[in-house]
Amino acid sequence: MVDRRIPKVRDLAPLMQFKAPDLNSKRRRLESALTIADLRTIAKRRTPKAAFDYTEGAAEGEISLARARQAFEDIQFNPAILRDVLKVSTGWDVLGAPVAMPFGIAPTGFTRMMQTEGEIAGAGAAAAAGIPFSLSTMGTTAIEDVKAANPHGRNWFQLYMWKDRDRSMALVDRAAAAGFDTLLVTVDVPVAGARLRDKRNGFSIPPQLTLGTVVNALPRPEWWINFLTTEPLAFASLDRWSGTVGELLDSMFDPTVTFDDLAWIKAQWPGKVVVKGVQNVLDARRLADLGVDGIVLSNHGGRQLDRAPIPFHLLPEVVREVGSEYEVHLDTGIMSGADIVAAVALGARFTLVGRAYLYGLMAGGREGVDRMIQILSDQIIRTMRLLGVTSLEELTPEHVTQLERLIPRARAAAAERV
Repeated sequence: MVDRRIPKVRDLAPLMQFKAPDLNSKRRRLESALTIADLRTIAKRRTPKAAFDYTEGAAEGEISLARARQAFEDIQFNPAILRDVLKVSTGWDVLGAPVAMPFGIAPTGFTRMMQTEGEIAGAGAAAAAGIPFSLSTMGTTAIEDVKAANPHGRNWFQLYMWKDRDRSMALVDRAAAAGFDTLLVTVDVPVAGARLRDKRNGFSIPPQLTLGTVVNALPRPEWWINFLTTEPLAFASLDRWSGTVGELLDSMFDPTVTFDDLAWIKAQWPGKVVVKGVQNVLDARRLADLGVDGIVLSNHGGRQLDRAPIPFHLLPEVVREVGSEYEVHLDTGIMSGADIVAAVALGARFTLVGRAYLYGLMAGGREGVDRMIQILSDQIIRTMRLLGVTSLEELTPEHVTQLERLIPRARAAAAERV
């Protein structure tokens, strides 16, 4: 039998302390976001379908993207116990200069289409966090304006080689003159991937007003007000375009670029050169031998070749081939700080986040990007503590087991024979 009594006032008082409501709606919604998935939910609610789908979508059946994300879910962490993890360091040197965390903001195209603050929000947030910001050739903010937003931080310029090579190299010269320290040469876009969401949405530059877009815009007036009352979209690399994104990419990108062209580009850039879009071990070895400063294992966020290799699965084999001293970076599928810790443990020196950044941007502009960085940073620190490590250098492959869901058929047959 439980004895019951009438509660006393002094017992109720601690339960009656109500938090004062926050009248700032943006701050309220961003503070409610505890994960990147939460930011995505907010972003989807606030952004027209065509712009959101451009961020969210991938090529064809979107299998590459789904597999890349599944690969991060299919890991087992192996923690050590009884370690002093009061103080944790999340920084080290990347490409010869310090970063505060082992991730940076990936290059994204048409960024002001997602949210009007665009690259300025990303560059400013990166500067405040002490991480690199990457400007895409297809970005919507001038090279010099990005530098002004991040005057003392790490700015990287991502290069697509165009058919008009003089124009491409003019951009490279501008980035060098502005003090960008790293050139990200993206090599996995000889032609545009089949991004079916964009075709079905009729996504074009600039966006076209149709009955469908008007209906979709009605519950999202802030996006349209911002879009219509701020400066028209100006690209880092071209003046204007009227057509779909795929048509734009196919009209510009050069499908004849070779390793010889890469060596020519490298000879003209005064800073670090990193090749983005590496998807096999042999190419990684060849690039290391060519003398580029680093590579990014990437299948372009699943936006080019569907059923492409999974970068996270490639990581251990590539690191073994090129050596642990050579800088291997990673992107595609990263949605949490735990994903970043796993990548570092398996040999990645650095990672890039694209969709996570854009979800934060769409959710709340600059403050949303700040919140994205804070979420990933908190997750990195918590994961490291729970693993029993206090620095990135202490992370090793022993901390991570890659559970195999998709085993190549030849390997599966060999395993059966054993």
